[in-house]
Amino acid sequence: MEYKYGRSSFFDGGLLAYIGWVLLGGLITAFTLGICYPWALCLLYGWKINHTVIDGHRMHFSGSAVGLFGNWLKWLFFTIITLGIYGFWVSIKLENWKAKNTSFLN
Repeated sequence: MEYKYGRSSFFDGGLLAYIGWVLLGGLITAFTLGICYPWALCLLYGWKINHTVIDGHRMHFSGSAVGLFGNWLKWLFFTIITLGIYGFWVSIKLENWKAKNTSFLN
């Protein structure tokens, strides 16, 4: 791939919006006793990705809380039946899920 001069990478999200999304995600997670944590994670990660431009191409996050929730239950099940051992792989699985749901708009 040939590098094009003049294209830049940047993040155009603001601090107040970030604080608002973090607070909203935290409140939703706290009030639902953690059940809606996948939803809060999708909100915050989606905000970060949707405000990111890499080499002149805006990124887009298409993941949904419903899709993540199904994986979350599966990962919890495997963690319980392996007495916590599978928990070491959950962060890797989460990063893989994020990558599969991230693309470029243009």
